[in-house]
Amino acid sequence: MPVVDVKNLEGKKVGTIELADDVFSAKVNQNLLHETVRHYLAGERAGTHKTKDKSEVSGAGRKLWKQKGTGRARIGSIRSPLWRHGGTVHGPVPRSYDYALPKKMIVGALRSALSSKLAQEKLTVVDGFALESHKTKAFRQALDKLDGESKTILLVENGANVNLERASGNLDGVTLLATTALGPYDLMRHDRLMLSRDAAVRLSRALSAEKSGEAPAAGEAVESAPAKKAAPVKAAAKKEAAPKAAKKPAADKKEKPKAKPKAKKD
Repeated sequence: MPVVDVKNLEGKKVGTIELADDVFSAKVNQNLLHETVRHYLAGERAGTHKTKDKSEVSGAGRKLWKQKGTGRARIGSIRSPLWRHGGTVHGPVPRSYDYALPKKMIVGALRSALSSKLAQEKLTVVDGFALESHKTKAFRQALDKLDGESKTILLVENGANVNLERASGNLDGVTLLATTALGPYDLMRHDRLMLSRDAAVRLSRALSAEKSGEAPAAGEAVESAPAKKAAPVKAAAKKEAAPKAAKKPAADKKEKPKAKPKAKKD
């Protein structure tokens, strides 16, 4: 497991933390990162483009001249797409460019982005963002002590922090996100990543392939399967135990006398 130093807001080392090996030391998949960034940017497109068709442009609906006898081409409407200021054929309409992407791809891209930050030594773990006030100047000085070279910094906090939100809101190039809103695109567009200790632990647990809650759930499902199959066996046993009612012998049917043949007429 990778071991990272934990610093306070003064820039001093106060301890170390072990991060998940399959989250912060995974193999970087460039194709996966490209696909997730493309998916994010497609979802950010407004898609408000619109052109007017023949029924929407301004103009009268009357016939400009008679169909025959003028020597000119026949015309039905001034709003024809063939004319200037006419309608547009098959033009763009408002639409959404977003598309579905498997969750496993997004999780894999997050692991690749976090591993890339750690490999490039652009990841800083802070003991906590417990600010005494919401003043921007004091927080800017704290960031300079932690890392004063990066132009863009991504802050990731686990819970709500009002002072941190207000102090970082007016800083150019500084973005604050919660662990649940973190995405591969956010990690790639910022130079430096700063995680609080709680955020680093939560990301290690959430993105790790070996989750503590998955094994018991699978065991419960396996144990409950035979119980469901045993139900038909019990029902069959009850049917066998129940004595079968003896069928009553059918009463002998009386034979009807055969009809005498009719005499032929002479």
